[in-house]
This record gives sequence, C-alpha cells and structure tokens, in this order.
Amino acid sequence: MKDTLQKIPYIYADNAATTRVSPTAVAAMLPYFDTLYGNPSSLHTCGQEAAVALLQARETVASLLHADPKEITFTSGGSEADNQALLTGALLGARKGKKHIISTKFEHHAVLHTLDKLKKEGFSVTLLDVHENGIVRPEDVAAALQEDTCLVSIMFANNEIGTLQPIREIGALCRERGVLFHTDAVQAVGHVPVDVVEMNIDMLSLSAHKFHGPKGVGALYARRGIRPSILIEGGAQERGRRAGTENIPGIMGMAVAMQEAVDHMEENAARITAQRDRIIEGLSKIPYACLNGDREHRVPGTINFCFEGVEGESLLLLLDMRGIAASSGSACTSGSLDPSHVLLALGLPHEVAHGSLRLSLGDDITAQQADHIVQSVTEVIAYLRNMSPVWDELEKGEIAHWLTKEGGRNHAVQ
Repeated sequence: MKDTLQKIPYIYADNAATTRVSPTAVAAMLPYFDTLYGNPSSLHTCGQEAAVALLQARETVASLLHADPKEITFTSGGSEADNQALLTGALLGARKGKKHIISTKFEHHAVLHTLDKLKKEGFSVTLLDVHENGIVRPEDVAAALQEDTCLVSIMFANNEIGTLQPIREIGALCRERGVLFHTDAVQAVGHVPVDVVEMNIDMLSLSAHKFHGPKGVGALYARRGIRPSILIEGGAQERGRRAGTENIPGIMGMAVAMQEAVDHMEENAARITAQRDRIIEGLSKIPYACLNGDREHRVPGTINFCFEGVEGESLLLLLDMRGIAASSGSACTSGSLDPSHVLLALGLPHEVAHGSLRLSLGDDITAQQADHIVQSVTEVIAYLRNMSPVWDELEKGEIAHWLTKEGGRNHAVQ
C-alpha cells in the first residue's frame, strides 16, 4: 500500500486551512534568525537593524491595505486579531453606554466564541441568518441596527464555503450610522482586492499563513482614532498595543508573502478560477450533490459541496489514499463529529451537512489535477454510496431525498 501511495502525484487542495510558505518569504525570513537577530526594542546596532526591518514590514502591510503604518498592530495570527478587534469595539461601545453587537451565524469560531464571552459580560449579540447563497444582505444588517449598537463584525470571505460578502456596502451603512465595522479578512487578503479606506472598514484581521506566509503571525488594522484594547500585558511593544518581543522573522515573511500575493493576484485569480469552475462543473454532474454558496461571488480557490448519502470523514480518507488532501470544513473544527455550523447556517440538515467536502486550490493547480480531483471524487462517492444503508433507503424511496438529482434543494421535504 505504501509503495502504491507514493506513486500517486499528491494534490494539496486544503489551502484554506494553510498554505506552503513561498520560497521568497523563506528567503526573507532567514537573515533574521541568524544574522539580523536583534531585539527591535534594543538600542544597539543589532537591535536597531531589526527595528528598521520591523518598520519596513509595517509599511508594506499597511500600503497593501491602503492604510497608515501606525494603524497596523502585528499579532500571532487571525484569531488573536479577531479577539482584539471585538473586545476593542465592545469596550469603546460600553464607555458610551452601547452594548449591542451584530454578527452572523457563519463566522469563524474566533469571532463566535469571543461573542459568547462578551454575552457573559452583559453585551447583547444579534447573529444574522445567512441566506441559501451564503451571502449576508446589507438590508438585514440595517434592520438589525439599534440605538445601542456599538459594533458590526462580518467576515470578508467565509472560510468554509468561500463566499464573498458585500463589505463595501455594509461598511458604508455602518459609517453612516456611526457604528464601528470589523471584518475578519483572513480568507480574503492576498486573494481579492482589499482597500480599508474605500470599503469603509474600521478594523480588519488577517493571517500570514493563508497567503503563503509563515504560521503564527498576523495583523490587526485599526483605523486612526481607534486604540486596540490590550490583550497581552507586559512591555511597550507595538506602540503599547501588544506586549512581547516581535516575531521579526515571521513578520518579514508575512510582509514579503503579502506583497508577492498582491503583485500576482490578478494572474493567480484567473488561473485558479478557471480550474475552480472546471471542478465545480465536473462535480455538479454527480447526482444529488450541491455546491454550497453562490457560484460567482466567492474567492477564486474555494469549493464546497455536499453529497447525500455520504459521510465526510470517509470521503476525506479515501481521497487522501488517492493523493488528494482536502477537508470537510474548517481545520479548527475537524476533530468534531458535529456538522459544520456554516452549512447548518445555510439551512442544510445535519444528515446532508455531514457529507461535505471543501476543496481549496493553490495557485499551482493545473487542469490535469482538476480533472483528477473530479474523477477521484466521483468514483469515491459512488463507492461510498454503494455501501451506505442510508443511500439504499434514499434510492428505494423509504426516506426522501433532501436534494434533487440535479443538485437543487427538494423543497417538498423542507
């Protein structure tokens, strides 16, 4: 078995979980491990060389977001940045007697769990329903706004189904009503254009390892005039906003990877989108399979399908044996037996949500690999259904199909 697996060309299709670090980013990081390794808070030459590098990286990240360098705080990743943004908005609101927050039911758990914490501290939280196409409607945000709303947090691109949200419109609405607007842009930065000024964004979270940077480093953008609440007490690093010696190698790798991703965004998006659509077209031919989320309004590389009569974990294991790395949802919840909260938010029942597959493509995806993915998924689905008692009941009509044969929803059973 081992020899057989080694002959299969491995296809990594789990880039929404993490990406390989680009050679350019690795090269940029190396000097700060063994040559320019000083602490940027030190006054000696070695420390000041690191401080100069830190400033240059901050300027790069800020410019790519169309922000000011002073508006960037480096963090350990997207989860920390999400936590800091939400707690910042909550604290600023509480000072004005406003303790209502709006978000959605399909946010990343870094947002949802922080909101749970805030509810225990006396904040009220409205989680908006997500429509079948996986897109939040600005009018729903407008309807949920209250006199005491202090913060709206809507993700830029969903981490499981890849749908893009109308960030510019929601941001404009919040700006008009004087409400802070935060977006978790972890899945968007480096893949689609992001302009914090044009899009009326007050706070934004990002993470390097989603665009070929290293793990363990990210950033929080907070518009001038918004001072982030301190999560980590200690030293005066990051202008007093986050204590702890800065991860200079990681920050340098992130800045270079982000620049590289933005520089090649248009060509990468065109190439990835072509193969994404090729795979969607192929998988749509499988009976009783549905694409989750809007067909067009999504990041270039993310595809999410549900297949009736199939269990997601078995699907992933068999695909891995065929040399395809995929996922059934967010890596943060992959150890759970519960179906994805994102798919449940779209209105899918548990039994269908359990049979989900997320494919997130890299910028090196080829047509040959896309065809191999389609063929492999098609064959594995047929194999699993052939041995599934649930599928047997569905085919015999003993229980009703939730999906139509063409992949739509069977509204007669909903």
